[in-house]
Amino acid sequence: MQKLIISAGTGFLGQVLLHHFKDKFKEIVILTRGKSKTVDTIKYINWDAKTFSGWENELENATVLINLAGKSVDCRYTTANKKEIYSSRIDSTTILNQAVLNCKKPPKHWLNSSTSTIYRHSEDKQMDETDGEIGDDFSMNIAKSWEKAFFETETPNTLKTTLRTSIVLGKNGGAFVPIKTLAKIGFGGKQGQGNQFISWIHEKDFARSIEFIIQKELIGVVNIVSPKPISNNDFMKKLQKEIGLSFGIPIHKLLLEIGAFFIRTQPELVLKSRNVIPRRLEENGFEFEFDTLEKAFQNLLKK
Repeated sequence: MQKLIISAGTGFLGQVLLHHFKDKFKEIVILTRGKSKTVDTIKYINWDAKTFSGWENELENATVLINLAGKSVDCRYTTANKKEIYSSRIDSTTILNQAVLNCKKPPKHWLNSSTSTIYRHSEDKQMDETDGEIGDDFSMNIAKSWEKAFFETETPNTLKTTLRTSIVLGKNGGAFVPIKTLAKIGFGGKQGQGNQFISWIHEKDFARSIEFIIQKELIGVVNIVSPKPISNNDFMKKLQKEIGLSFGIPIHKLLLEIGAFFIRTQPELVLKSRNVIPRRLEENGFEFEFDTLEKAFQNLLKK
């Protein structure tokens, strides 16, 4: 494969992809809000994710464009933060659409971030790409607007795939680090009622699934989740076991709401039931290396 562009590639997921793809592409370009520079053959180009400033020329002759841009939802949903969560996703997707259309030789395949949070809270039904039920609240409506901004502009010479990604479990970033810390200090019990589902994927399978989508040229919507959603209660019990603890203090909804206020985040991130399955990946023959939580935890907790 020739040229890979990752926008917002300096964050946790960007670094996971960079590590996975660094020997698989001849040229890798990271679009970043930081300074333009070259490090170990990786080219970092400054962009503001809203306007053209020269970065758009990098899209010429690209094999793959992966857009990860968007303000983290791990914050309080204040009016200002809500606005930024929305605009950071829509603006970056809109300007990339314009950039792709302006190319003489546009990227062959564009993969754009989305979220498995687009599906409604579900304790009763597993959501796949075909008959998953889209919900209606702030987070879900952001996801709908994001996907609409991506797909409503037709790019005749560029394949398009939206990635409905769940919680990515990684050693050095993402949600697993604080969850593991909580469990180690004894707060590894269920959160809220504990019956809400967690859809998750190991960082290595996240990167492998992206490579699979590129190789198979899968377009449209793809759920980037492991095959077995698990209840919050069972998730925490398995984590306790792998850490070597026999107990974990549960955190009730009220405490979660107070705690979320103090660490400036939203309880929804823990309490929403994401019951999502990777039908398209599996139907196309993708095999998960970490198909069970036990395998994922054992790998992530290895010294």
